[in-house]
Amino acid sequence: MKLAKTGFILLTLLFSTNAFAQQATLKMAKLKYNGGGDWYANKTALPNLAKFCNETLNTNFSEQDASVEVGSPELFNYAYLYMTGHGNVVFSPSEAENLRNYLMAGGFLHIDDNYGLDAYIRLEMKKVFPELEFIELPFDHPIYKQKYTFENGIPKIHEHDNKPPQGFGLIYEGKLVCFYSYETDLGNGWEDQRVHDNPEEVRQKALKMGANIISYAFTQN
Repeated sequence: MKLAKTGFILLTLLFSTNAFAQQATLKMAKLKYNGGGDWYANKTALPNLAKFCNETLNTNFSEQDASVEVGSPELFNYAYLYMTGHGNVVFSPSEAENLRNYLMAGGFLHIDDNYGLDAYIRLEMKKVFPELEFIELPFDHPIYKQKYTFENGIPKIHEHDNKPPQGFGLIYEGKLVCFYSYETDLGNGWEDQRVHDNPEEVRQKALKMGANIISYAFTQN
């Protein structure tokens, strides 16, 4: 694990240079968790996000679909973790510790509520960072003002309960280590158009917000 972690830290340091985006292949993965929730939802989302970032941010993400278990040492081989689903989530103590170490080492987790995840993920992330609380990010937060500007914060992509979309964060030692998109379902917008039949304008908003998340995750101080 130490070798994997060291390699990951080097990747995150190098990512901030323009040359790195052209020299190395970064990887993103869906987080596989226990508890019975459908961690595998939004099957076409990450390949489409990777492709969009490569085209608009000059990154070099692999466009292959990938997943990684939360307790695996392979976690440290991924530059960005995406977590979604509709139901129950359970982290064992060792899984919570592994995820905490990943995030403390420079990793980034994006939790995207696909509807029904909220009650579970708030409890489980307390196992990861007992000392932290999710805070709502203001509309003027830099994550909304990267390559693309979202004056009203995170965009609404998919309607569930007629609630406004919200973006929350866990901030560890001054750094945003986990971004939580709630009541928006960005992953639905990243999927192939045929999956949810979203208008192209809506899909573009989702992909642009995703690109902002990626950009911010690897350029924040």
